[in-house]
Amino acid sequence: MPAKVYTDKDADLNVLKGKTLAVLGFGSQGHAHALNLKESGLKVIIGLYEGSKSAAVAKERGFEVYPTAEAVKRADVIFVAIPDTKQPKAYEKDIAPNLTKGKTLLFSHGFAIHFKTVVPPKDVDVILVAPKGPGHIVRRQYTEGKGVPALIAIYQNPSKQAKKVALAWAKGIGGTRAGVIETTFKEETETDLFGEQTVLCGGATALIQAGYEVLVEAGYQPEMAYFECLHELKLIVDLINEAGISGMRFSISETAKWGDVSVGPKIIDASVKKRMKAALKDIQNGKFAKGWVREYETGYKKYNALLKKGESHSIEKVGARLRSMMPWMQKRSTKGAQAAY
Repeated sequence: MPAKVYTDKDADLNVLKGKTLAVLGFGSQGHAHALNLKESGLKVIIGLYEGSKSAAVAKERGFEVYPTAEAVKRADVIFVAIPDTKQPKAYEKDIAPNLTKGKTLLFSHGFAIHFKTVVPPKDVDVILVAPKGPGHIVRRQYTEGKGVPALIAIYQNPSKQAKKVALAWAKGIGGTRAGVIETTFKEETETDLFGEQTVLCGGATALIQAGYEVLVEAGYQPEMAYFECLHELKLIVDLINEAGISGMRFSISETAKWGDVSVGPKIIDASVKKRMKAALKDIQNGKFAKGWVREYETGYKKYNALLKKGESHSIEKVGARLRSMMPWMQKRSTKGAQAAY
């Protein structure tokens, strides 16, 4: 049975009227939620750590900015819009001491709650509102009178109002304009990690690099390998995004279609699916989370080494040169940049 889709008529902004909403962090998701909620007529304050460079930006956008602990103290609903890796320390130092009965903790990803790097008291509501898009899209769609589909989930509900609050928040950021689906913290976290690791990021990047290497090792020009295995991928993904896999196939040549349906399953075969299942098992049993927590607690050594290795791959050098020949392409510097999600 298809999941129920909640829309504007199912959510009531009045549930949040008269309440103070604190957004902790003013990055990609934080700034989008804060601005959209403010423009929906709600009272929003920003909580930031001492010395945060975002303070000036948030003040410029018309927000009252407080140290994290003070923002938690003043708020009824607290959105923890800080990275998974920084949530445990921020929770212990600034959030937990100022959480009182009746407050609501809100997340846009379930990692910290599901894997218990944050364990909230039983007398606060704990909810999730997760737009299925990066913050700048959440913001842009809202300003255009549209919205990004979102997920909601309820982890703790002592007030018996948690779902109403989650739906109201989703409405305030524009989510109910597009449609909201209810999930659980467990389902959102595990499917999100699985998608990132095996398809969207890990799977896609490993597939691109392997295809590029096979062509270069067979004696073809690196530039040709780049175009065929990386550059044109966007065209295909855009078609899939707009019309599904069948829609993409409708738009490509018969030769490409035949190669797709006859060769693709030989590359991504049963052995790949078997390893995907193993990756899912590591997510479900907490092995991945434990390893990631250990990695960031011990200074990101392996993480940084693997990223550095990826940056030195020849596809990066060839790509940088070819992209410089494409004036229509938006140039992005990754030096010191924050994540988009």
